[in-house]
Amino acid sequence: MAKRGGGFQGMPGNMQNLMKQAQRLQRQMEEAQKALETMEFEGTSGGGAVKIKVTGKKEVTEVALQPEAVDPDDIEMLQDLILTAVNEALKKVDEQAEKLNGGLGGSLNSMKMPGMF
Repeated sequence: MAKRGGGFQGMPGNMQNLMKQAQRLQRQMEEAQKALETMEFEGTSGGGAVKIKVTGKKEVTEVALQPEAVDPDDIEMLQDLILTAVNEALKKVDEQAEKLNGGLGGSLNSMKMPGMF
């Protein structure tokens, strides 16, 4: 009996194509993740009184506080400003990840075979 299509003995040709597309998609997702990890994002609050920088890995790399943000009699306000800035920066990371991976979503849809999903 002759082999069909090449690398996967006994697999129909469309299954081989599906496997190739899945591998290509996985490589693209890995490349997008590496690109995201090299990026830096900034969140601010209090009109720029608090600035937080994070990497695409969601690691905080910098906290910058303007003197007017530091009031020893109102520590809660500073805490709120920091939380707001951190959350803004992390939201930007998520939005960029969605943009990078969003283009790959179409690839997933094109890989669907009748009766699979």
